Amino acid sequence: MPTALLAKFDAAMRPLAADPYGNGSEPVDGERDRRQAVAAGVLVRYYVASAVLTVTVVRIVYV
Repeated sequence: MPTALLAKFDAAMRPLAADPYGNGSEPVDGERDRRQAVAAGVLVRYYVASAVLTVTVVRIVYV
């Protein structure tokens, strides 16, 4: 990922990391903890493990 996009992406991910169920995210396939959102124009798909306060990004798509 180019440096300029990475900086924007990191900044866009901060609010999402703080509230993984909010900030424009949506459930995937009806699973509350399997989510996706767009951060700085990058599609991010992730899992939320609220019991241990962990967000695991499983796919990032950018062009």
